[in-house]
Amino acid sequence: MKHLIVSCLALIAALLLKSTMVLPSRQALALPAFQVSAGEITILDRDHSPVSTITDGDLVQLQIVLDGNVSTATQVSFGFKDAADIGESCTIPAGRDRCQTESFASLGWYWQPEGRAADVRIIRASVEGLPQKLAAEVRVLPRPVVMVHGFISNWQAWNNYLGPQGYLAGIGLQGFSVGDGQAPGALNTGSLAAPAARTNTIAENAAVLGEYIRGVKQITGAQMVDLISHSMGGLISRYYIDRVMQERDVAQLIMLGSPMAGTDCADLPAALGLYLPATLEIRPGYVEGIFNRQITHRHGVPFHALAGVPIQDAFKSPCTEVPTDLAVSLQSVAAIPLDVNQMPILHTELNLSEQVFNEFVKPRLQTSPGGFPQEPDPASPTLPQKPLQFTRLYSSHIDAGSSQKVTIQIDPGVTVASFALYDTTRSLAVSVTGASGNTIELSAEKNGLVVLEDPQAFFYLGYGFQDPKPGAWQVTLSATGKTPENGADYALMAHFLGGAELDARLSAILPRVGETVQLKASLILGGQALELDEGHAKIRAPDGGTETLPLEIAGGQAEASWRPLSPGLYSVDFQVTGISPEGAPVERADFLAVEVQPGEDLTSRTLGLGAIVIVLLVALWVVILRRRRHSRVKQHNGSR
Repeated sequence: MKHLIVSCLALIAALLLKSTMVLPSRQALALPAFQVSAGEITILDRDHSPVSTITDGDLVQLQIVLDGNVSTATQVSFGFKDAADIGESCTIPAGRDRCQTESFASLGWYWQPEGRAADVRIIRASVEGLPQKLAAEVRVLPRPVVMVHGFISNWQAWNNYLGPQGYLAGIGLQGFSVGDGQAPGALNTGSLAAPAARTNTIAENAAVLGEYIRGVKQITGAQMVDLISHSMGGLISRYYIDRVMQERDVAQLIMLGSPMAGTDCADLPAALGLYLPATLEIRPGYVEGIFNRQITHRHGVPFHALAGVPIQDAFKSPCTEVPTDLAVSLQSVAAIPLDVNQMPILHTELNLSEQVFNEFVKPRLQTSPGGFPQEPDPASPTLPQKPLQFTRLYSSHIDAGSSQKVTIQIDPGVTVASFALYDTTRSLAVSVTGASGNTIELSAEKNGLVVLEDPQAFFYLGYGFQDPKPGAWQVTLSATGKTPENGADYALMAHFLGGAELDARLSAILPRVGETVQLKASLILGGQALELDEGHAKIRAPDGGTETLPLEIAGGQAEASWRPLSPGLYSVDFQVTGISPEGAPVERADFLAVEVQPGEDLTSRTLGLGAIVIVLLVALWVVILRRRRHSRVKQHNGSR
């Protein structure tokens, strides 16, 4: 027995000795982090495949693999060779040799902070407990730039930016202008060759922009682009980012003179039924009342805007507030939360100016890593601003060789009266007679006289007066030798500061087909409603047809009811005439918008009612059958 116990103990000791002689596997080594001497960094693309070349903005992941497992959880931070922090990190779990970051956009990787190109980036990893840093190299290509033109324009608006001698090529960037044929898609914001033809809506143009961006990404292999827009192109770009973009493919939106609150200058061509619906969709009534309330999502895209502010005097601004670029005011550009800058450049020059490119556009295109904040959506939609005050808008036709006189009433209390003329031929001559009966010689210095020969401008001629004498002013419009044989159409209005204010309201701006909309208007002076003389609302339907709706006058209130019969965008232009305390006539106009929603589907409603009727009939039939059965059972029991 004693020998048996000794033998067993000897066997156990041998087995224990043998087990201690087995070499551990790599997994069992679990080296402390400071004993790891080397490793490898890998850049992974959005499909988790290793890559050595990316385009600025591409989605990537950074992976590190050490030459041994770590014994404790180990933090890894990534940066560039120049010590710039990438802002990404990962943690290697205890007993493992690798980790990788979440996917992130490589925005700004092509640019150093001083605006110097960095076509090769060296990425370094700082491993907790490891004295030396690991490094990897990746080639970076620049993001392409997509440009979006504005109202009554085309891709050639960006000629100064395009081509081998263009602004973009000068800093090594590839430019694409929507409609240039480099990718499918062309915007329709109005054509000078066919002013009465229908334009695209903002939504339709945003869909075209989406098609074009897809083409650019296919051509270049890039996942993101920079968007630069001029004027109405900013509204199109905002709609694209909010409603069309499926996954983020815009690094940043750079806007030049884009009317975030619209522009009343568009009231002039709209009055003639030209360039519809674009002229209606760029007016404040639509942009502030409807567009800004619906288009609020930015999906992380930073917005940058430049406002032209060369005009500082109100009498020199025919159809906007000041400061202004003549078409879009600073207040309109800054009507939504965004980064706003200012330069003394006219609206029509913002997309051409080398100064604008060098001082505003280029620094943003050259934004380096860390300069792309995740742009939040505004906390709440912006509310419409106080509308500008305009006189009645006059529109008519002048035959070749003839003239017309337009009388504009300036009421007491008006401190500035600034006139704007839209002439389809840009050929009419203007003569102004003041309330005193004297003809006024207009000049740029005294009256801010400006003549815009650019056919894409919102107006042709503007001029104004500081502290004008109250009374009837006569504006004589005459055909000239430049006027075509078929004459010229025109629209004329005046912008007032001071005096009475028109308060025009709609009970609904997004009604359904057939829903009654109440229209109300009053003239207010010093907090009191003036006595009204006459009023009407001109309503333009989505098909271009118009109707004039008389407003019923009851003291200081003008009212009417209206029922839209089809969906789409309607303009509702108020014109109200009242009487000042001095007995002088007071004329004001306001230009609102209604976007009618489709009504309930009659077929679906009919089917629904039919189904209810069938259910009720079946239920009634079941009740009848039960009563008959109960009656038969009762009769049978009685017979027994």
